[in-house]
Amino acid sequence: MTSTTDSFQGRIAVVTGGAAGIGQAVVQVLHDLGCVVASIDLGVDGVPAGATALVADVRDQAALDKAIGAFGEAHGRIDILVNNAGVSFVGTIEDGSDADWHRIFDINVVGMMRATRAALPWLRKSADAAIVNMSSCTAVNGLPQRALYSATKGAVQSMTMAMAADLVTEGIRVNCVSPGTVDTPFMAELAARAPDPAAKRAQFEARQPTGRMVSPQEVGEAVAYLARAGAHSSVGSVINLDGGMTALRMPR
Repeated sequence: MTSTTDSFQGRIAVVTGGAAGIGQAVVQVLHDLGCVVASIDLGVDGVPAGATALVADVRDQAALDKAIGAFGEAHGRIDILVNNAGVSFVGTIEDGSDADWHRIFDINVVGMMRATRAALPWLRKSADAAIVNMSSCTAVNGLPQRALYSATKGAVQSMTMAMAADLVTEGIRVNCVSPGTVDTPFMAELAARAPDPAAKRAQFEARQPTGRMVSPQEVGEAVAYLARAGAHSSVGSVINLDGGMTALRMPR
């Protein structure tokens, strides 16, 4: 029987937004499993040791084409693309300028399109290619102060299904992971801004029926599950990694 680690040995992976938070954990998990991994981010600080640090902005198609193309050329193919790069926005439907809305969509949604377009010629050279998009529990759960961010993640989840339908006949599997509240530096910063940081953190924990935030490591492992070689039936799937937020209705 082939072990989980064996299914990743020598696979070539690209992770956008790999220098911090969830993306950093994804890079680390894939590297530890035996992948040759490149992070694409605005800088190199924070990229796990052993991974290739590529610098590009997902708002710049030419920069992505150059960075991903060079990495693909060096290895002859790309087996895994993880579209993780994204930014959050706190506010209601009345908050944010038109420029804010265009900027967040440009990064969170159009950025995934650009990275995928840059990677597809190299993914087509793989015998077992996988794309994993990073969605969010906000795509299907109404959370306060998340109108803009939720809109982008709803778009990501819908786009994932359409991408899966378009690419399945080429042997390229497309899926997404939908985390709950992940214990990242961004959430720590939000808590720190509150009048009572400890109470704010407890509020974030309480969103999940499990009573705890999701760890970045858990998200990385979910990405690996979908990206592993041989996962031929994982297509157009959403892994909800949200502590039961989407499925459970707990008594108050």
